[in-house]
Amino acid sequence: MATLRALSVGMPKDVPWHGRTVHTGVYKRPVSGPRMVRRLNIDGDGQGDLGGHGGEQRAVLVYQTDSYRFWARELGRDDLRPGRFGENFTVDGLPDNEVCIGDRYRIGDALFEVTQPRVTCYRVGLRMGEPRMAALLVAHHRPGFYLRVLEEGEVEAGQEIVKVSTGPEAMTVEEIDRVLYLPGHTRRQVERALRIPALSPGWQASMKALLDQGDDEAAATSGSAGLNAAATAPRPAWPGFRPLVVTRVRPESRSVFSLSLAAPDGSDLPTALPGQFVTVKVPLEGNAPPLVRSYSLSGEPGTGTYRISVKAEIHGAAGNRLRDHVSTGDHLDVAAPRGTFCLTAGDNPVVLLSAGVGVTPVLAMLHALARDHSSRQVWWLHGAHDGTEHPFARESRELVGVLPRARSRIYYSEPAAEDRRDVDYTDIGHLSGDRIPGLGLPIDADAYLCGPVAFMDSVTTALVGAGLDASRVHTEIFGAGPSLTPGIDGVATAAPHRPAGRAGTGPPVAFARSGLEVPWSDARQSLLELAEACDVPVRWSCRTGVCHTCELALMSGAVQYAPEPVEPPADGNVLICCSKPTEGVVLDL
Repeated sequence: MATLRALSVGMPKDVPWHGRTVHTGVYKRPVSGPRMVRRLNIDGDGQGDLGGHGGEQRAVLVYQTDSYRFWARELGRDDLRPGRFGENFTVDGLPDNEVCIGDRYRIGDALFEVTQPRVTCYRVGLRMGEPRMAALLVAHHRPGFYLRVLEEGEVEAGQEIVKVSTGPEAMTVEEIDRVLYLPGHTRRQVERALRIPALSPGWQASMKALLDQGDDEAAATSGSAGLNAAATAPRPAWPGFRPLVVTRVRPESRSVFSLSLAAPDGSDLPTALPGQFVTVKVPLEGNAPPLVRSYSLSGEPGTGTYRISVKAEIHGAAGNRLRDHVSTGDHLDVAAPRGTFCLTAGDNPVVLLSAGVGVTPVLAMLHALARDHSSRQVWWLHGAHDGTEHPFARESRELVGVLPRARSRIYYSEPAAEDRRDVDYTDIGHLSGDRIPGLGLPIDADAYLCGPVAFMDSVTTALVGAGLDASRVHTEIFGAGPSLTPGIDGVATAAPHRPAGRAGTGPPVAFARSGLEVPWSDARQSLLELAEACDVPVRWSCRTGVCHTCELALMSGAVQYAPEPVEPPADGNVLICCSKPTEGVVLDL
């Protein structure tokens, strides 16, 4: 007979951690007497980070006394008491290898349904005083699980747990946890998981990504798409950097110019996917290390050559260096095409939206559609200041003209006297979110956006508001992406910089999107710690090689892991939370 041994609650609080403050609800304490369990929570309980914990699908966390005994032996601990793993219900029985997703249980007056395994994050390690804990829970197949409240009611420690029904597919918590976090899952397992209505939406999305990854044989991907979209990128066509020759330099607007690149021996370069980018080492004078920058490919894919297009900003060191000092016949070291911002196949409509030099990746998509004489409905929407700052104006018009079902809207915020309405542009003003509702865009379209962050935020909100599914709105950011530091208050917003204190003496670490290169220091425990010391925006959750939130492209170099990740990242990628460089590295960060 399964029994509720302890009922624990705790409100979120601020906890010091590594010189920062974590806002967390992981500190739970047993309480006596009955407590009302409601749809979103137990009275007196709360979560500090609703992005990863809490909510309707994760209202109650369950952990087992048998697992407590296991960890006491495994860790040599005698201080483990109910609530120590952050759970609300500490139970006798209900092991992870028997409880199934969709199982229903009655405890006291309340009825519950199992929705998903525990989400692995660093805060259980913080509570336990064991940084490896998130990885250990997965590796030893003892994650615990969440419950959804189907019927609210009072619950009290000591009550019997009565099983009401078994979930469809009879897929245990342990099995589905293995499917997502460990290598070796089968297509049949993923399909079974997707047939369980009670499985939480987040885990359903992860399972769908795994299923799509398995279907995409052409992409030849590795790693787990269910954990990070970075794993959906094809393997890089070559390791590290290789020299390419500049075959053409051409101005595209007052501030944008293009460089065409080819293999020095005349062989065809590997075909890039429309929307991908390459990383370039921009040489400087003398012995100064090169600048490392990433640029979208703007030309037609599959021609055997690449074209990058660069905006020369007033204070843009790399762009100005390329414009002023690189000529036809020069060589540049270039990493293989990367990125997941790519045009997907299908017959549904496509909406391509850009502002300024953000046109480059979506122009490659337009090229691909025109090359294939696509019958898809295509919307081409672009915003510029005026005709002098409208790169690829004629080129894009010609490509739109090739497509039988294409429409174009060009927005000039301040057209010049010589700009012709309905020829050079169609509308006066900015292309922004308030323009979207009146366009009549098809709601089954895939939309691809690139441009300034404010532009993409505004347009993304408007597209979803107009009826497009959020999963069909794809964005590309030229610079460093937004950070994800769950539960951390007061995250620095300073521009990336060299770390404080004595400089390291190890191999160079280049953050390509942030335009920063610093020497490695063995005082750091991981590349993630170095990035944080430099205020480079980072994304992480477990910090121990489980969740893959920190997975990103490793442009060049090699790393060693400590600890080894539970599942390796995709080929050509790296987990920065548990790795150190063994030679100079370039990161897509």
